[in-house]
Amino acid sequence: MNGAHDLGGMQGFGPVEPDATSRGGTAPIFKSEWERRVFGLTLAMGATGAWNLDMSRYARENQPPAAYLGKSYFQVWLHGLETLLVQSGLCSRREIERGRAERPAAAVPRVLQAAEVAATLARGGPVQRASERPPAFAIGDAVVANVMAPSGHTRLPRYVRGRPGKIVLLHGAHVFPDTHAKGGGEAPEHLYTVAFDAVDIWGPEACPGSVRVDCFEPYLEPAV
Repeated sequence: MNGAHDLGGMQGFGPVEPDATSRGGTAPIFKSEWERRVFGLTLAMGATGAWNLDMSRYARENQPPAAYLGKSYFQVWLHGLETLLVQSGLCSRREIERGRAERPAAAVPRVLQAAEVAATLARGGPVQRASERPPAFAIGDAVVANVMAPSGHTRLPRYVRGRPGKIVLLHGAHVFPDTHAKGGGEAPEHLYTVAFDAVDIWGPEACPGSVRVDCFEPYLEPAV
């Protein structure tokens, strides 16, 4: 999806200002208690299995640019959570706006108990899968990222589309987000790390170096 979240290389947003945490400091992760609560609610509801991780990402991204850019990081998370709760039928928009339930609680596939939280977060959610198809590319292969403007979720950054690169790592097959976000199943695809020259992405004024992007096989074509 060509959304406001895909900012790589876009001008007019000013410099990135790292906070103390990103510089190795000890700034708090949550600036307010409501942010901590939104984070916890998002994890707890994701663990129910009512939706998957890629659906969650798409729910956050799928907003008009002015709405997305006008929200803080955890406001975007809250928007995504509310969207999924309504879409899945677990609550109504009216219940969210009024702040109270108007019907009995709906059943969910799983409830994350407090005693399970630490182990669940430590375990994560591995997405590597087996595939009967061999990878189409090998390390060192020259490729080009597809030019695409999908209507749904994708993990291919807009700024590398149409740009040449080189395969530098193979990761095996993984759940394909573009299909998974639509509820179309895991549809595993091979995943590669591709090195793109900065000059090829942003032109001759770019600083020397490369940008490495993890790209699924359907995003790539052999360079000719």
